[in-house]
Amino acid sequence: MIDRQNKTRWLLLLCSLMMLTPAFAQNYRWADELDLLKRVDKLPEYRTGSHVEQFSSYDRTWGNDDGFNGTYSYLYKEDGKLVIAEMEGPGVINRIWTPTPNDNMLHFYFDGAKEPGLSIKFSDLFSGKVYPFIKPVCGNEIGGFYCYIPITYKKSCKIVYDGPKLEFIQIQYRNLPGKKVETYNGQFTEADKKLLAEVNELWADITPEMKSYLAGKSANAQMEEKEFTIKPGEEVEIFSATQGGRIAGMEIDGGTSFEGLNKDVVLSATWDGEKVEAIYAPLADFFGYAYGKGAMRSLILGKQGTSNYCYFPMPYDRSASVKLVYKVRNGVQQSPVSVRTKVYYTTEKREAKKEGKFYSVWRREKTPLGQFHKFAAIEGKGHYVGTIHQAQSLRPGMTLFFEGDDSTYVDKKARLHGTGSEDYYNGGWYALLDRWDRGNSLPLHGCLDYSLPMGRTGGYRVFLADKMSFEEEIYHGIEHGEVRNNFPVDYTSVAFLYADTPLQSRMEPTDELRTVYLPTKHTYFPQLMKLTLGGGVTVRHDRGIRMVSQGWGEVRIMLDDVPEGKYRVLLNFHDKPEGADIQIWQRQKQLSDWISTKAPKEGFRENVYVGDIELTEQTNSLTIHLRKNGDADEFELSLITLERIDD
Repeated sequence: MIDRQNKTRWLLLLCSLMMLTPAFAQNYRWADELDLLKRVDKLPEYRTGSHVEQFSSYDRTWGNDDGFNGTYSYLYKEDGKLVIAEMEGPGVINRIWTPTPNDNMLHFYFDGAKEPGLSIKFSDLFSGKVYPFIKPVCGNEIGGFYCYIPITYKKSCKIVYDGPKLEFIQIQYRNLPGKKVETYNGQFTEADKKLLAEVNELWADITPEMKSYLAGKSANAQMEEKEFTIKPGEEVEIFSATQGGRIAGMEIDGGTSFEGLNKDVVLSATWDGEKVEAIYAPLADFFGYAYGKGAMRSLILGKQGTSNYCYFPMPYDRSASVKLVYKVRNGVQQSPVSVRTKVYYTTEKREAKKEGKFYSVWRREKTPLGQFHKFAAIEGKGHYVGTIHQAQSLRPGMTLFFEGDDSTYVDKKARLHGTGSEDYYNGGWYALLDRWDRGNSLPLHGCLDYSLPMGRTGGYRVFLADKMSFEEEIYHGIEHGEVRNNFPVDYTSVAFLYADTPLQSRMEPTDELRTVYLPTKHTYFPQLMKLTLGGGVTVRHDRGIRMVSQGWGEVRIMLDDVPEGKYRVLLNFHDKPEGADIQIWQRQKQLSDWISTKAPKEGFRENVYVGDIELTEQTNSLTIHLRKNGDADEFELSLITLERIDD
């Protein structure tokens, strides 16, 4: 009898140990990680002890050589090859990015093995030619190449690049403590393939809908719909609850009323009677508008048609209140706004030990020189899940403020350091044709806008499987300028996160901070000029716009993006022995007499005044007429500058 009792006790003890020991934990498969790329409903869940970190080619001297020379693009050399990352597991690689892929091989050595478990051309991580690295979870746009296919490992992973030089690179990974991780092996079940197809189908859908995310605790969501008109000085509650639950998503349709230079309608949300609102931001900024127009269409946040949508789950313990607040703007005629709202919700209240509440941090500032722009600095436990960023230059010229790196400190350690602002948004090569040159939305990232004449751009990024967890604190920010935050800027950002601690403060969106900034000096650079040719003229683009006349010809240049008004027109161009004569017109209006650009030796002329124009939607162009000066037949334009004339 005693032996039987002892045997029972030992069996119970053994079972307990099996439950506590990671070796007996359920296998964590590649598909478990892949599933996170579509399970938006799981975003509130904590990842205790799991930190996101990154290997990147950033300049360790805080300069701007973030990959150009390949100086910092590897850890060390091994047998003539470059070791570019080493991770101690268990863990997973969530994201690989570069703007400079090539056909050299990448070798992934898992768990200390002498032979690689995965060998692939660097370019084929993004080309869509090699399964499972297929589009759109892997791909390229806005100048950057990205791969979000997870690569799991049980003990460790070393990545070796077989080539003499690697340029820009970011490899983002996280540890998976306490999990029995199955190492990536390139073998996929039919269920695995079906799951990847579902993820790709979701990512390829450019018309996001709430029904795509009604799973887990967001399943069986009810919908509450309202229609109303809101006037300046009013606030309207679009959803309220007096018991625990969660908002699965919301849609707010105001037609075109939220567009324009004045962002006077504010979105506000409060959970559980907290003193500081969990959301308090101009609605246009929260939904990713850029400088007065809808611009963002991600998987779970943005605008399509006239409807603004947010499918971030928002759990609460006891109560919730979501409002629209229409701010009064003194001295301005403000019209009532007709609004239709839909809020999807369930009564699945937050599991406090397992989930954080949703918060957003809105900031706008003329970021002081020498200081980072801070997306968020939070104490407590939680994870960071998204950034929207509008970046406006405060001086005309090239958008060099976007050279700034992102930096992330989590739990008293530097975890991630980027290689440039557009790189953070999975892009690359701003101001180059068909790269980072215009707004473009992708599932998790995108460019909000790009305008050299207005000196502005912006980007967004959503973090799903790669959400950045913190146990005690997080700081997430970005530089402005090539080095030492040396470029004057006006930055607006919205940071999205889940946390166990309410926000302690917020920024008040004053009249000035709710107004889109308009510069008064605008520059047009050759690489993004829109040209139309007439007569006998050919054009080549090298260091500028080189126009060659066959006797006589003309080139029309569109002056897009700039607000209507009166402007002085200034040109930068080269004088040289081959220099032709030019005359500047605005449609049928002659601005200048004939100007000779012929000279005995090459020179450069800056800010040559050629006349005044009045710019409207119908007259937003200049035309350059060319004629030969003897044998001289070239005109080389470097820059057009418009200076606003005060009325």
